[in-house]
Amino acid sequence: MLRQNLSQKMTQKLSPQQIQLMKLLQIPTATLDQRIKEELESNPALDEGDEGAEVYDIEKSEDSEEEYEEPKAEDFELDDYLTEYMEDDPTSYKIKSDSIQDIEEKTLPIAVQNSFHEYLEQQLGMLKIEDEKVQMIGEQIIGSIDMDGYLRREPIALIDDILFTQNVDCTEEEINTMLTKIQKFDPPGVGARNLQECLRLQIVNKIDKEEGNNKKAKATALKILENHFEQFTKKHYQKLQKNLFISEHELRDAIEEILKLNPKPASGFSGRNLNGNQYVVPDFIINNRDGELELILNSKNAPDLRINDHYLDMLKTFKDTTKGRRAERKEKEAVMFIKQKIDSAKWFIDAIKQRQETLHNTMYAIMQFQFLYFTTGDERTIRPMILKDISEITGLDISTISRVANSKFVQTEFGTRRLKDFFSESITTQNGKEVSTLEVKNILKDIIETENKKKPESDEKLKELLQKKGYNIARRTVAKYREQLNIPVARLRKQL
Repeated sequence: MLRQNLSQKMTQKLSPQQIQLMKLLQIPTATLDQRIKEELESNPALDEGDEGAEVYDIEKSEDSEEEYEEPKAEDFELDDYLTEYMEDDPTSYKIKSDSIQDIEEKTLPIAVQNSFHEYLEQQLGMLKIEDEKVQMIGEQIIGSIDMDGYLRREPIALIDDILFTQNVDCTEEEINTMLTKIQKFDPPGVGARNLQECLRLQIVNKIDKEEGNNKKAKATALKILENHFEQFTKKHYQKLQKNLFISEHELRDAIEEILKLNPKPASGFSGRNLNGNQYVVPDFIINNRDGELELILNSKNAPDLRINDHYLDMLKTFKDTTKGRRAERKEKEAVMFIKQKIDSAKWFIDAIKQRQETLHNTMYAIMQFQFLYFTTGDERTIRPMILKDISEITGLDISTISRVANSKFVQTEFGTRRLKDFFSESITTQNGKEVSTLEVKNILKDIIETENKKKPESDEKLKELLQKKGYNIARRTVAKYREQLNIPVARLRKQL
């Protein structure tokens, strides 16, 4: 049975300005300028420049005392907005810090290079294929090769693609015949369908060009890749020696040949990256001035913003032309459009300003919390620090601190580091001292680097070694730290 009743409840919703601020907090300095450019293109009321526009004050107009017909309530609201906005100061916000000296930007010339697929198409053209159908199949295969150099689509899928796009029917045999030719292209290993085939193609290419003693090691490597690939990936070296009837020295030489191969053949192609080298742009810069730390917010790439003068003039003109008479409907619609664009520009400027303040306050709290590290550079001095610690210092929400720490970098005299690297849990040692998990990870890494590579330590043994150093952690914690350090299990760390 349906019933109607009244109830009250409290809800909390984010305003558009708050949503905009949260999105801006997540953007690193390297891409902030692009976000500002997008806003400049979409909002004509937002302008670039560091000179504040003159603010027109309606209340100080000479004709403000003239009598005219009393407008309706909606006219009062519009009039109040104009007056309030005209008195709002400032209308611009300068983003760049005066403490940062202007550095002349130097752009390096970028060489014009072919893309990876264009490089393959050039080699396809050198085959001088006369059959248009075969040429079409070759182009389809090349277009299906990913940027690692692999062909991850099945022949039946390629047949369907050619039939759908070109209305040409072909067979799986024709696909495989052309693929065999493409797999001989440069770089070696291109067009492979899996890692095993990729490595095999590369070693075959080397055997064809190699002469002398190294050819024997490459031939052994080929046998391993063709017939014993699973044993090789699991590092069952004793089984490999037994199955191949070779000595440990011969097995070591063969494995060295395999390790020289490229698992991603397209990664070494110079034309793949057309944008040149990618650099990390620090969001913060910390300088040590005789023991005193100086924090600088890097806003070098962000332009200065202000409200467009033309829109301000339109507001002034509207106020002057409607004085003594009621505004027409078209005039109201026009000024409401202007109001919407100016409000959006003001919200964006305020959000940028608040972003800068939030970033600075958060980084300043982190700098003070980790003062010893920023003055000495010793990672052992990094104190345990979680998001809640910085939240309590700054008075900001934990989610805000998380957004600031995500994908941000800080440049120090000891190198550039991710901001989130300074956040870590704490563990208590046997003597009751609290240390950061970063310290435990560094000690774990040192133990693994100095272990016997022929007989790597298991996670259980690593736990015992850490306990001898005073760190009481469980074996599963050791495994978690090892995985976070991208260190494989003991079996995969084994070497001959």
